Amino acid sequence: MSPAQEIARRRTFAIISHPDAGKTTLTEKFLLYGNAIHLAGTVTARKNQRATASDWMELEKQRGISISSTVLQFDYAGCAVNLLDTPGHKDFSEDTYRVLTAVDAVVMVIDAAKGIEAQTRKLFEVCRRRGVPIFTFMNKCDRPTRNALELLDELETVLGLQSSPVIWPLGNGPSFRGVFDRRSREVHLFERVAGGKFQAPVNVTSLEDPAVRAKLDDYTFDQVTEQLAMLDGAGHPFDLAAIRAGQQTPVYFGSAVNNFGIQLLLDGFLQDSIPPQPHKSASGGNETLAGRSSVTVGSEPAAARSIPVDYPKFSAFVFKIQANMDPKHRDRIAFVRICSGKFERDMTVIHQRSGRTIRLSSSHKLFGQDRETVDEAWPGDVIGLVGHDSFRIGDTLTEDKSIRYDEIPRFPPEVFTFIANPTPSDAKKFRAGLEQLLQEGVVQSITLRAGMTTSTLLAAVGTLQFEVVQWRLQAEYGAESRLDVSPWSLMKWLAPADPAQKLPDPSLFLVPSGVAFGSDKLDQTVALFPSEWTMRYFAEKNPAVRLHDLPLEQTTL
Repeated sequence: MSPAQEIARRRTFAIISHPDAGKTTLTEKFLLYGNAIHLAGTVTARKNQRATASDWMELEKQRGISISSTVLQFDYAGCAVNLLDTPGHKDFSEDTYRVLTAVDAVVMVIDAAKGIEAQTRKLFEVCRRRGVPIFTFMNKCDRPTRNALELLDELETVLGLQSSPVIWPLGNGPSFRGVFDRRSREVHLFERVAGGKFQAPVNVTSLEDPAVRAKLDDYTFDQVTEQLAMLDGAGHPFDLAAIRAGQQTPVYFGSAVNNFGIQLLLDGFLQDSIPPQPHKSASGGNETLAGRSSVTVGSEPAAARSIPVDYPKFSAFVFKIQANMDPKHRDRIAFVRICSGKFERDMTVIHQRSGRTIRLSSSHKLFGQDRETVDEAWPGDVIGLVGHDSFRIGDTLTEDKSIRYDEIPRFPPEVFTFIANPTPSDAKKFRAGLEQLLQEGVVQSITLRAGMTTSTLLAAVGTLQFEVVQWRLQAEYGAESRLDVSPWSLMKWLAPADPAQKLPDPSLFLVPSGVAFGSDKLDQTVALFPSEWTMRYFAEKNPAVRLHDLPLEQTTL
């Protein structure tokens, strides 16, 4: 197979949803239909059943939720599929945001009984900013749901996203009998399968078939007929170009837990979604540890440009780091998205941030916690590189020193806590564990101005991330920890109001009680506020300072 054919058959996508909309269940069913697993586990696993394949961390199995993003890879219908299972829990959106930088398309799962929920909206905004194509799956149609036309209307009014239904439900709740494919004009009748463990048998026929009519009561048949006529007359026509541009979403209905409509969604997604797309190389080439650009092409700094997927030289970026996926080996995996060229095991590449040449020898294809050695990979693939302690989230690996990807945004934290070591004899284990978790990006740390406290201030998007830090410190490093409440609820980055001036020393500011100053991992000055009022007061009394919601490298000053 030629390089162009290998690239064209790649499909790299993530599934996003509000918690409990059925995202992890849908992931399992994709694997079932892709023959990657033969028996679907249940998220709330019984004693004699296995846990969900994509949930590998013990804490995930205990809680029945996804906490850490996982890569699952399988071949299906001629496509090489890279499926990134992401945390749906509201407290893990930062890890989810980072994963969305490594995908070319997204499947958005919505609970058809609840419609669009807060977390879905937040994740959708990240996808919209990147122009990622979105495929929508209305889940749980085997339970009582909202009116299907209302759900379509909500997509347009709440998300501003044009919708075009591909698969339409026949009834809902107890009267749900299958789905209608609007493109092939065929009805797919489904039978329930115990526990959803095996692929549901399917009968394909037309809406006019007497067998279909016999399955539907008069009310459901009349309602479906009327809805389909309305969609054919007034609905948005299916527009593949608009879908691939992220301006329209094809909508599928079904039930993941009962395997209703899963194969139709998987087939439709792989047919209509996009192969790997070009990524932008930032200007300036290599960024050194001091944060200054050091690589030039000729006598000029490398200009920002788009790197095509068929560019012959290898390039990739690290979007996630995970330690101790295999407790027996205490190893560290860097998840890497390949953007151009061909990956070959034992190849040497430039680690842009440090400028060093590195051999990529321990490379793995991943399936949840399981892994196998991979000898070659192509743009669109996600591989795991084991044992490189110098790798950080956002790092570029490349054969062309003029390429530097700047794909990973940072996100403003919403909750803060102090973490301390209550056992002096465990100080070494505590420091090593906390340092590793900070490198993974599980939480952020803020360095407060000298003399404020000896404890480390942690910052995160959600409080459950703090629990994970404590759990992993204890489980993986044998170190106990103590969380202490912090008085702050808001953090802003500080910059001079006049870009030509320097930021004044914080000791010169007029500061209300309770405000503190510190620096983030890039040494940018931040202010911590206990309330909205103190933040507004500070802004009013210090006009020479501008407060920013986002880190300064993501802000137009």
